[in-house]
Amino acid sequence: MVSVRLLVLFLLSVSLLGSQPTQSSQQVSSPAHPAGEQSPLDPSSLSFPWSRLRLPRYIIPLHYHLFLHPNLTSLSFTGSVQIQIDVQNNTNWVVLHSKGLHISKATILDQNLAHLSDQVLPVLHNPSHEQIGIFSPRVLSSGQKYFLYIEFEAELAEGFYGFYKSTYRTSQGETRTLASTHFEPTSARMAFPCFDEPNFKANFSVRIRRSQEYISLSNMPVVKTVEVNGGLLEDQFAESVKMSTYLVAFVICDFKSVTGTTSSGVQVSIYAAPEKWQQTHYALEVAVKMLDFYEDYFNIRYPLPKQDLIAIPDFQSGAMENWGLTTYRETSLLFDPLTSSVSDKLWVTMVIGHELAHQWFGNLVTMEWWNDIWLNEGFARYMEYISVEATYPDLKVEEYLLHTCFAAVGLDSLNSSRPISSPAENPTQIKEMFDTVSYDKGACVLHMLRHFLTDEVFQSGIVRYLRKYSYKNAHNQDLWDSLANTCSEEDFISGKHCYDSGQAAKNAYLFAGEHLDLTAMMNTWTLQKGIPLVTVTRKGPRLLLRQDRFLRTVMPSDPLWSSLQKGFLWQIPLTYKTDVSGTIHRHLMTSPTDSIHIGEEASWVKVNTDMTGFYVVHYEESGWDVMTKLLRENYTALSYKDRTQLIHNAFQLVTAGHLPLNKALDLIGYLKRETHTVPLLKGLGYLEAFYHIIEKRDELDLTQNLGMYILQFFRAVIDQQTWSDSGSVSERRLRSEVLSLACHLDYPPCLERARQRFKDWLQSNGTLKSVNCILTHTVISQQPQTIHKTNRTLLFQDGLYNLICHLLPACVYSSPPTDVAETVFSVGAQDDHGWASLLNTYKTSLSAAQKHKILFALTSSRDSNKLQRLLDLGLEGKVIRSQDLSSLILMVARNSRGCNLAWNFVKKNWDTLVQKFQLGSFCIRNIIIGTTGQFSSQEELNEMQLFFESIKEQASQLRATQVALDNVQKNVRWVQRNLETLRSWLNEQMQ
Repeated sequence: MVSVRLLVLFLLSVSLLGSQPTQSSQQVSSPAHPAGEQSPLDPSSLSFPWSRLRLPRYIIPLHYHLFLHPNLTSLSFTGSVQIQIDVQNNTNWVVLHSKGLHISKATILDQNLAHLSDQVLPVLHNPSHEQIGIFSPRVLSSGQKYFLYIEFEAELAEGFYGFYKSTYRTSQGETRTLASTHFEPTSARMAFPCFDEPNFKANFSVRIRRSQEYISLSNMPVVKTVEVNGGLLEDQFAESVKMSTYLVAFVICDFKSVTGTTSSGVQVSIYAAPEKWQQTHYALEVAVKMLDFYEDYFNIRYPLPKQDLIAIPDFQSGAMENWGLTTYRETSLLFDPLTSSVSDKLWVTMVIGHELAHQWFGNLVTMEWWNDIWLNEGFARYMEYISVEATYPDLKVEEYLLHTCFAAVGLDSLNSSRPISSPAENPTQIKEMFDTVSYDKGACVLHMLRHFLTDEVFQSGIVRYLRKYSYKNAHNQDLWDSLANTCSEEDFISGKHCYDSGQAAKNAYLFAGEHLDLTAMMNTWTLQKGIPLVTVTRKGPRLLLRQDRFLRTVMPSDPLWSSLQKGFLWQIPLTYKTDVSGTIHRHLMTSPTDSIHIGEEASWVKVNTDMTGFYVVHYEESGWDVMTKLLRENYTALSYKDRTQLIHNAFQLVTAGHLPLNKALDLIGYLKRETHTVPLLKGLGYLEAFYHIIEKRDELDLTQNLGMYILQFFRAVIDQQTWSDSGSVSERRLRSEVLSLACHLDYPPCLERARQRFKDWLQSNGTLKSVNCILTHTVISQQPQTIHKTNRTLLFQDGLYNLICHLLPACVYSSPPTDVAETVFSVGAQDDHGWASLLNTYKTSLSAAQKHKILFALTSSRDSNKLQRLLDLGLEGKVIRSQDLSSLILMVARNSRGCNLAWNFVKKNWDTLVQKFQLGSFCIRNIIIGTTGQFSSQEELNEMQLFFESIKEQASQLRATQVALDNVQKNVRWVQRNLETLRSWLNEQMQ
């Protein structure tokens, strides 16, 4: 067999010309085929011609003509694709992607649509690389264009990738089926054979055949619908713009929509299941505003005639940015005023902002390869904040950016972190790139860069980037070059790119009086992992600075410390201010040590103003005492962002072994007088985190003392909360979190109010709500599907809105206020009747937001049998959908009675979980890290290591397993170092 294989490879060496330079380029052909056609070969004698994961570059797809006919009864689909290809080297082979498709026919045609061969072309499969190779007996000539035609069929996929089935239940109990797609990052190949890599951009012309009771949607609008045999309809969609395969999308469903129009004439439609249509109106308002904003901010028109947003009942991630047809989990798109809280509203707004930002960052300009996915996701995450702040300032979204950066610090301070730009080749590695580093750290580095360059320079730079690389692919360097180049206003307005690669290396911005090489600076943030720790020491009029790598898993006293610090150096754009002036001072730190002159008269200095920089600050010697004194005596001298960052940095430094715990606890002593929600919740959050870790250990006295301290210290804040939905967004968020913790700590006034609210809800749930609310929903759902846009306000037709306003008070009366509903439900779930009532409501509720709150409440039960039942229901996937299983597992794990239950469930059902969610997916990552996140003993750490060893083949492919181990190692060390300190400190406070 070996000799036969080598002979065949030699005979077909022409197929690898240009892509395998070590192979012979001589073509072996028979004299009987003067036109270049080789003697036919038995397919069984052929060997797959390509050994690499990434496709060869010598064939470029130009245009796909894709036909699909899904059958929602048999749950299968048939299809064909005709791909126009540009051949750049002589070859006999076309290698492209296919996964799980049965290929029934493959042919190659010339530019005149004449068949190159009358033979059935051999199709070889390489399942491990998800590739097929199609052999042409006749050589495909360099410089020529051809058409590759393939017919195929497959089952609609189970799960959440490719072309998959989804279902929903009506209020009458009927189950209805739809088919939807999710291709990012590597699943377009599950729906049709394609060149499934981001830099193979092409145009797409799609036709979908369907039954008359359904509609079909794709990236572009329908231009024609024709009736075909059997009463079926075929929708023909307009040709798409040039785009990557992962952005192709199609949905076949029976949904209803609401439609509006942007200022530039783009038609925006929101689709949802018919009985949820009334929950789409807020999303329409947001989407119209967002598209208007982005067209103005980027100074580039949205290039498609329409933008559809659709809520898919079964959806693993939050949303997907398919060009012109963005798909969403229902909780990310639907907003029900009766059951959705202000946090739900903010989430919907931010997710829409994220996906619509992608229409430019990611769709118009796409990263060259998945190693730079942060160019898509980091930008989209950051644009969430810029867009929502501009369009919905009342939502106070800027308060949440700090938490995004705190999350990034949390991962980046583990040794198992990775650089923003990291190698990723196979599908599992690529899926793992969609993580906190790409999204959150990417956003925070961009935030730092924006403040570093100024808003105007940053905005004009990214516009240049988008214009230069429209419908193309880009690298990190392309972004830095665009930001580092300047041009005149005249050139900018005329549409020139003002780009010169020679000038790019010479050009520099002047920052704090120092010239800057932007590429060199940003490479220190994107090409090396980790986050810097800037240690500040006051020496008379000077501030001494030292930078190290900030690690929470290895202490400075550990022998490994020096080796883990080696080679790390950042160019840090420092900012600082003092009590002497309100000026924000700037300094670029490019060396391991540095110093700044601040003068003798300054009594304090705060570094990293408003946390615009992505670094942690340690005030050495008496520095933290100075900060503590400042907060106690005059906390408003610092902004709420500075106060929040001080709290965060202090407790992070405790974990890293740089600061005693009692110093950090003393720092937050001022919080009794704090008036801003963000620092208040940050300090409370750390105490709550300690409580949850200790609650899971056999430390009953310490748990009780910490709970009593929290209630005593924050009693004034707790007691002033109202059980309503009144107040600003910040006040409502504070109410939700404070009352939730107070009831969890069994604070009697909180429990009493929650129980009464729950009793009222139980009593009215079957009367007022069933009559008035269902009446309201029914009336709305029967209205015409178009909403007029007048003066940027969306109005219902024929005065319907006034009718709804009269009906809504009765509906509101029957439900707890949305901000406290989760707390009310959680208290009610502690007895059998309440738990059963909630589960019954969960089964029938049409509100995804309400279902999420109820599920959280159900998992708060102290009955382990109930928790196990929930896990079993999640695994079954009927009452609790599979899309919610990973969240359910984490909810059970946060419960002290469910932590070990959840972990044992994961171990027992590991293979099933991987089959449902795919290895490397964010669901698997969250399950691994989240389920173990509150482990804090050496025994638990050992058990994790044993389990990961038992799944070594899979665990070795996952960065998440090492992140989970690092995280628990950090917890173990925290307990060893700080438990007794906490006990002593609490004893002093309680005296």
